[in-house]
Order: sequence, then C-alpha cells, then structure tokens
Amino acid sequence: MGERQNGEERSEERKKAANGRAKPERLYGGMTRRTLCTGVVGVAALLGIGAINVVPKENMVRPPGGQDEEQVIGACIRCEKCVESCPRGVIAPAHVEDGILAMRTPTMDFADDWCDFCMQENGGIPLCVEACPTQALKLPAGADPETSVLGVAKIRKDWCLAYAAAGCKFCYDACPYDAIYLDDDQCPHIIEDRCNGCGACEAVCVSLKNGSISHGANERAVTVKPLGEKGGAQ
Repeated sequence: MGERQNGEERSEERKKAANGRAKPERLYGGMTRRTLCTGVVGVAALLGIGAINVVPKENMVRPPGGQDEEQVIGACIRCEKCVESCPRGVIAPAHVEDGILAMRTPTMDFADDWCDFCMQENGGIPLCVEACPTQALKLPAGADPETSVLGVAKIRKDWCLAYAAAGCKFCYDACPYDAIYLDDDQCPHIIEDRCNGCGACEAVCVSLKNGSISHGANERAVTVKPLGEKGGAQ
C-alpha cells in the first residue's frame, strides 16, 4: 500500500514538473522561435558567402499579368493561389536560389505543359489573374495571348536534335502562333515578334531524352527566356 502511494506521489511530481517547463512558443505555421532563428542564421550565412542573393540576378518568366517585376515582388503575398488555380500546372513558386525577395513568387514551368491563357478552361481569361487577391498579377485592358508576351523562346543549336540531322520538328508542330519556321535543312528558327513565350515548344522538346546527341545539355534545346535575356543561340 505504501509503495503504491509513493508511486502515485512520484507520478504527480513528474506531472507538475512537466507542466512547469516552458513550452516552445509557436509562431506562424506552427514554427517555433528556435526554428525561425536557425533559419534566419542559415540564410544570413548563405548571403555572406554569396550562395544566394537578396534580389534576383535576372528576370524570370512570369504568369500572365506578371510582367511588371516590381509589381509582382511588391504586391505578391506568397499565397500561391495562382499556383493552385492553374489548370495546366505550369505555375510554380520561385525558390530561395532565385533571390530572397522573389522567393515563392510565381514563375512559369513548362516542363510538362504550356500556357494558353486558360482559353479552353476559362474563355481566355487566365485563372491565375482571377485568383490573385492583391493584383500582383494584373492584365491591362484588352490583353490577349497574342499581345501579352510572357517571354521569348530561344534555341540552342548545339543541343537541338534537328541541327544534329535527327529529323526532329516537335517544336515547329506544337507552336500555336506560327512563331517557328523551318529552313531548307528542316532546322527550326524562332520568329521573335510572333513569339509570346507560351511554352508550347519547350513542353514538347525531347532533346534531353537523347543525351548521346545533346551531350552536356542541362536544359531542353528550346526554352522560354525572360524578355531582354540574351541566353540561347539562334
């Protein structure tokens, strides 16, 4: 009987001790203050060694209505509603490597599909623009897929299968705006003033699946680049 009573007393003492301990303060999203401080210290260290930047090193390809970079960075609240609303899954949040200020802002990812301004899904009114609560994505009046330029396609000839005489013309067949033509050797070229950066050509490019031809390639032979970027050989 005495042993049982002593055991109960010890149990009560342990409960009191546990209740008396300071519990970690939970911040936004269930994050503890310690976790937050650790993350801040880590980011500061990466900034110090130049591994990441505060602002993006270069412009990014943005969704429809996001071509004003300052507007996107300043107005975006990183809610990712545009990402969730995209029926084709071509919008993705930017990573910390893209710059601290740009992190989790919307960028375009044409790995598997392209942007047609939700023509099939919403009559040509981009659902990402409709979903944005702060007008970080905002189209001017009368905007349409042909006048709203997201970026411009660029071709790396040394990675392109057509230039290796492999007979590929997927990008030419996929382009909905006649912004690609084939020369006499059946090699593709971009007509830049017709290209709106929809990503149809990038989505169908199969160059990375043929490593023996496009040796050393780290991206597809045709990719959409931000306006004003010189990358990509024509």
